[in-house]
Amino acid sequence: MLSRLAQERATGVLTRERGVLYLVEGQVVHAESPATPGLDVLLTTRGALGSDGWWEAVSEAGADRRVGRFLVDSGRLTAGALELCHLGALYDAAFFTLGPSSGPARFRYGVAHWIGPVRPVSVDAVERETLRRRDLLHRIWPEPGTDTEPLVRTGRAVDATLPPRQRTVLDQVDGERTASDISLVLGRPGFHTLVDLRRLAAAGIVTTRSPTITSGPVPSGSVDSGSVDSGSIASGLAESGPDGARTPEAPATPLSPVSTVVAQAAEAAQASADPDVALLRRLRDALEAL
Repeated sequence: MLSRLAQERATGVLTRERGVLYLVEGQVVHAESPATPGLDVLLTTRGALGSDGWWEAVSEAGADRRVGRFLVDSGRLTAGALELCHLGALYDAAFFTLGPSSGPARFRYGVAHWIGPVRPVSVDAVERETLRRRDLLHRIWPEPGTDTEPLVRTGRAVDATLPPRQRTVLDQVDGERTASDISLVLGRPGFHTLVDLRRLAAAGIVTTRSPTITSGPVPSGSVDSGSVDSGSIASGLAESGPDGARTPEAPATPLSPVSTVVAQAAEAAQASADPDVALLRRLRDALEAL
């Protein structure tokens, strides 16, 4: 759909489950996603622009869709600084917007964003960068759960050489926050946070929070570990019976952090025909810790 809109030189907004892309004459001019901080947060959190300056620009130039131009003309930002930050926010939000989704995509013609023109980017460039980022994340750590699920520390000791950037992210891991939550707290691009969290996961320092298992009666028979998928285990339900009704699954003892590490690493190793060095190292360390 996006390629067709580019060929049409369409102007409007493409809406998907995790974000939106704004197009002008078939080029991407802006992107937003709730999974990552917006341009306003990136500018104000890092001190490039005061909050008052941002809202003044929105108030004065938002109706004319010239907020970006106002920031430059008023001397609050240089053209280069605005362009650099805007491109970073655009590629970041586009990565989440163009991610796998089960929801429909819709396009509304003629809709423009109030930020106004900054620097258009071709659809091909956005798609290439999105695919490059997906590939990078997979090479670091092939389990995507760290991107969306609440995260916990495994209890493994943190090496003193851990980069400050990763340590800052690690400090926000509390068993409740997701990667998006951490990005918003830190005012940091969402993709950068995903990279740091996957590296921490590959090092065995963080993992996804173990699902809460619903308690219930324990059947006397044994359970074949390969007969129930992960979604059924997470919800405490087994596969449907002959009459279509779902039957309660036996309660499972919550995994310890180390056991969780082992289970995830082993599953990832089986799913990948090309062994990953970081993955194998994490599996080894987890086994040694048992």
